[in-house]
Parts: sequence; C-alpha cells; structure tokens
Amino acid sequence: MEILDRRNAPTVEPLQPTPAQSALADLGDEVDRIAGAVAAGNHDLRALGFWRVVGRIKRDQVAIGRYANAVARIDTHVFRTAVRTRVRPWIGITALLLLSAGGAVAVVAASIWAGFWAGAALVAAGAAWSIGWHLPAHVFAGWLAGIRFTDVFLGGPPPPRPGLKTDYGTYLRAEPSMRAVFHASGAIATKLAPFVALALWPETNAPAWAAWVLFALGVVQIVTDVAFSRKSSDWKKVARERAVARDIRERWSRG
Repeated sequence: MEILDRRNAPTVEPLQPTPAQSALADLGDEVDRIAGAVAAGNHDLRALGFWRVVGRIKRDQVAIGRYANAVARIDTHVFRTAVRTRVRPWIGITALLLLSAGGAVAVVAASIWAGFWAGAALVAAGAAWSIGWHLPAHVFAGWLAGIRFTDVFLGGPPPPRPGLKTDYGTYLRAEPSMRAVFHASGAIATKLAPFVALALWPETNAPAWAAWVLFALGVVQIVTDVAFSRKSSDWKKVARERAVARDIRERWSRG
C-alpha cells in the first residue's frame, strides 16, 4: 500500500476574507459593542457611534439584511426608555384624523356663522389641519415604502408636538429615495394645510382678517422650515437619505 508522505504535500493557504467581508464583520462587531453598552445602561447613541454605524449599514444591502433587526432593537429600546408619553400608532393616528375631521367641521361652521366666530372657525380649521395632517401623511408615505411604526408620542422642542416612531428595521429595508419621500410628506402636508383653508375662505362668511391670518401661518411655517428644518428636522433627513441614494448609485456605477 502506498503511504502518502505529508511532509511533501503541497501547503494549502487559509482562505482570507475579502475586504467587503471584513467590513461586514467589523459592522457586526460594532453593532454587538453598541448593543452591549445599551444593555449596560449607556443610552447615548451618538456618543456610542450608533448613527455612524447605521450610516454605513444603509449603504450596504447585505449589511441591511444582516443587521437591520439588531439596529431596530437597539433603537426601539433606547426610545421607549427615554419617551414615556406614547401610544400605539393606530391610537395616535386616529386622534389626529379626528382632529382633521374637526377642521372640516370648523369650515362648515365658518360658512354658517358670521363675523368674528366665522373667522375664528376658519383659522381653527387651518391650525387643526396643520397639526392633524402631518403624521397621517408620514404614515401613508411610509406604508407605500414598506416602513412600519411602533409608537406615536409627544416630544420635540417646546411646545411638545406629535411624533411618529419608525420600526427602524423596516425603515432600513426601504429604498433610500422612498425614505426621503417619507420624511418630506409630513412637512409638505403641514405647509399646505393653511393654504387649503385659505382657498376655502371665499366659500365662508369669515372676514378678511381670517384670510390674512391663514396666509401668515402658512408663510411662517415655510420660513421656519427654511431656517431650521434643513438643519434639524424633516428636510435634514430628506437631504440625508438623498445622499445615501446618491452614494449607492455611484457605487453601482463603479461596479
């Protein structure tokens, strides 16, 4: 029987991970590190580098498939620990739709009443729609994109305002361009609301001052968006997701 001399056998080099595989493993290590820190009570996600890691995951479909659920668990845990004034999404959205319906009732009242009360009713309609349309518009655009939600809450800078918490796993799986549409939808709905009420003004008995108040409300909201939202709110997120979409397109074009 011939015996194989292993001393003379060819040496087989161990397989080395590709750069993409190494980067994916590094992301997993980062996610595990952050999850451990959060479990230990450190909820400062920015200081932990969570959002930097999320930005890298967004640009890699394989990473999204592997780590989206872990990212969602971290994000939801930190949010629910910090925010106590919250309800199930359907409760919050139903309340805002009822507020929007109240705005429609106010328009009808403005067409029946006269004088000051007609004007007050029409202005109230514009204000109700500005608040009531924001989150439902986000929900509608989000559902089209495949994004789901965990909570409606009160938060933000004073005065407190309704907010919508996404299920971050479904958010990451949505197309970046659709995430941008999702963020833009609520801002657009809020800005349109006073002008819709203003367009109905000729059909009511509201005095001219009500039309001017609605016009001013719409302009103030637009100016506020230009001055602040691009730096800290919806329009900043729109720009962020458009940048992600652009990076992915450039990566594909490079092959």
